[in-house]
Amino acid sequence: MSSEKVVVFQCGNEDYAVPIEHVISIEKLEHINPIPHLPNYLIGLMKIRGELVPIIDFEQILYNRSGADNESSRVITMHTQDMSIGLLVIEAKEILDIASDDIKQIGLVNYTKTQYFTGVANLENRMITIVEPSILVRSIEGIKDIQAYLEEMKKEELAMAEDRN
Repeated sequence: MSSEKVVVFQCGNEDYAVPIEHVISIEKLEHINPIPHLPNYLIGLMKIRGELVPIIDFEQILYNRSGADNESSRVITMHTQDMSIGLLVIEAKEILDIASDDIKQIGLVNYTKTQYFTGVANLENRMITIVEPSILVRSIEGIKDIQAYLEEMKKEELAMAEDRN
């Protein structure tokens, strides 16, 4: 029987998960550089392992409130087809193997605001909504601007490094 390995996290009172192959690391939230005029769910950039990563407040996207003030908040750093992002969540709970038979596709993928929900794991004592990071990134308003900003910063860093040599 096939299964999917996921990182389970909490937002609101619900459990969500992302496929583990997207996850780079799980970090504490620290040293955020806010960027003015961004949508409220893009809380800024955080330097993670030498790379500037945009931090998306998933609590803000789902429930219109910030998860940044919570002691147990974590940043799940993920790579997507487009870029690396950090997903701020209330609590990163566990790594779980979910049998493919337990994951049901949901009709909400056709709803544009939640097309990043690709399935629901219906387990014995709980339900876990599966989030596809690449779809999430593409569906977020303003992310293209951040992507362009990060690429510009990388070019500037490379140019400065070449000037020093």
